[in-house]
Amino acid sequence: MSAKKTIQQPKPAAAVASRESIEAQVSAFLKSGGEIQQIAKGVSGQSWSTPSRHIVISKK
Repeated sequence: MSAKKTIQQPKPAAAVASRESIEAQVSAFLKSGGEIQQIAKGVSGQSWSTPSRHIVISKK
């Protein structure tokens, strides 16, 4: 039997892999016709118009 020796390349750092993944996703999004919107600093996507709903577990 002949054993093949494979040369393994070192894994990229997590930050590098994440950055490359995000770049690929953004590129695919733009190629599919998507647009990137610039949002002003300090603007939130949360809606504060409705009050929170508290759950009552038991009556006192």
